[in-house]
Amino acid sequence: MMEFKPYPYQQACIDKILHEPYVGLYLDCGLGKTIITLSAIQQLKFSRFQIQRVLVIAPKKVAEATWTEEALSWEQTKNLRFSKVLGSEKKRLQALSEKADIYLTNRENVCWLVNLYRQSWPFDMVVLDESSSFKNPRAKRFKALAKVRPHIKRLLELTGTPSPNSLMDLWAQVYLLDEGERLGKRFRGFQQRFFQPAMMNGMGVVYKWKAKPMAEETILDKISDLCISMRAEDYLDLPDEIMDIVPVELDPKARRQYEQMQRQMVLDLDDEEISASSAAALTNKLLQMANGAVYDEDGSVHELHSCKIEALLELIESLNGKSVLIFYNYQHDHQRLKEALSKTGKIVKDLNGEEEIRQWNSHQIDILLAHPASAGYGLNLQKGGSHIIWFGLTWNYEQYLQANKRLHRQGQKETVIIHHLVCKKTQDEVVMQALGRKKNVQDYVLDNLKALVSQIRRASWPQ
Repeated sequence: MMEFKPYPYQQACIDKILHEPYVGLYLDCGLGKTIITLSAIQQLKFSRFQIQRVLVIAPKKVAEATWTEEALSWEQTKNLRFSKVLGSEKKRLQALSEKADIYLTNRENVCWLVNLYRQSWPFDMVVLDESSSFKNPRAKRFKALAKVRPHIKRLLELTGTPSPNSLMDLWAQVYLLDEGERLGKRFRGFQQRFFQPAMMNGMGVVYKWKAKPMAEETILDKISDLCISMRAEDYLDLPDEIMDIVPVELDPKARRQYEQMQRQMVLDLDDEEISASSAAALTNKLLQMANGAVYDEDGSVHELHSCKIEALLELIESLNGKSVLIFYNYQHDHQRLKEALSKTGKIVKDLNGEEEIRQWNSHQIDILLAHPASAGYGLNLQKGGSHIIWFGLTWNYEQYLQANKRLHRQGQKETVIIHHLVCKKTQDEVVMQALGRKKNVQDYVLDNLKALVSQIRRASWPQ
């Protein structure tokens, strides 16, 4: 067990948490958000006596394992007591009755917790691990937490992607920090002040907004005293991250089927007709088809081709036995991958929980299958391999970025290579372009909120 000796940037973040009750730590993946937070909690409770009960709200898998494992890894935090408020209602109530320093729950339980305690909210400090999951001001979880916000003495937000889609994502997160002091009490007012319509229908309904001139600079300046943003490349000597595009050609039959669906929004398969009633549904169907299978209206799977499967197997063979983390998008992708990979003689497992994480990091698994929605946050997989393959792409930039950072993070010893299987002249190419555009937005936010250690002075914070 090691003693935690924080890097200067980590100490600056710890000091910020100790001196400010409401803080947003928008730190890139791998910079140690969890141990920074645990160290601050340790001091706030046992040295400063300023808190009693801490609630950590995190993605489910992170709540199950990451926080407790991190605490046990360090001498200073090994004695922190945890209670996991997870599972059935009976188990959750039992966990809440236990004496602990930190109570861990998943974000799906926020509404239940708020309804349970209402005005008798017992947690004086709340940590939102991946606060971007509270970015939607219309979501029930945001509204529930906003109700008890006046009863929360300290609130800490942790994320590497504060605005995964646009600057609008910042309002709800900042509101939970300052109750609307900086960006306004109402989302609509914030939207009208800083954004203007980019696209609308004939009825005048706006369905896409864009930032007004200088809006970005103004927003980020307003929240700069609350939020610290740091990027991994500025503070860590990480191995390179290489993006690899593996082009995949559809066979003639698959190409005809794809173009028919694209052109007519309908595909005839023997006695089955699969239709796409809208552009969004069409895009979804086309992505499925690029992967090699498609669902019909009854949910049955129709396999169309094995072009991507074959490209995947060739790629795995070319890696000469190196472990691979494969991300899939649809359930039929998962089923076909399992069947194809079972014939390779390699050890193939699904990422279900702590046991698979342990086996992967111990090099007992050759191929680990995961969906980005369930493997994107907080999981430390960097010890098990350095190759990622995206079999099916996702539109969600936040999931995409976080999933990639499972391997490209502190502790990784090798260059991380991220392979993308991209069917030529299909929606795969469009998704890759969209992910690139969203990255520009994210980089802008992080660059402008960046707090260099040389600019952070403890003396500037009230003692």
